[in-house]
Amino acid sequence: MRVIAGTYGGRTLKAPPGANTRPTSDRVRESLFSILGDRIDEARVLDLFAGSGALGLEALSRGATDVTFVDDNRGAITAIKGNLAALKATAQVRQTDALKFLHAASAGGAQYDLVFLDPPYRLAERLAPPLSEALPAVLAPGAVAVAESDRRAPLALDLPLKDERRYGDTLIRIYGP
Repeated sequence: MRVIAGTYGGRTLKAPPGANTRPTSDRVRESLFSILGDRIDEARVLDLFAGSGALGLEALSRGATDVTFVDDNRGAITAIKGNLAALKATAQVRQTDALKFLHAASAGGAQYDLVFLDPPYRLAERLAPPLSEALPAVLAPGAVAVAESDRRAPLALDLPLKDERRYGDTLIRIYGP
């Protein structure tokens, strides 16, 4: 796994140990960032269920000004911090539950231009309603949310669907204005 393009393009990334984290493939990330295009420039990015941090790190490499990584798994947090250190990059890293983070961020007035959501596939259906309720409070005007899930168990958010793409068993949904 590597950073596809930008400042850190070609640099190798480490994934958390074990089978619990499923990093977004290079092919899917490359396609996704082509779709997002200039939206990344100077964006405030939230990478929920961050895993290795590959999505947020790709955004940082492509010009995002601020990235916050959130995951509740200690191994994921260690991998993200290690990847940031290897790239000599800075970002906020939070080890906490995604929904708790969203509620605290909302209460603190945080706003993001781009939110990546890549929860464990087995939890997508259960997480869709609370994420649909909590996300709008942290989305800046004109922001988009990108949800990655298994095509057989999609993360179906109750937000306006802007685009949808399938890459094998991976389904990418882009929600926004």
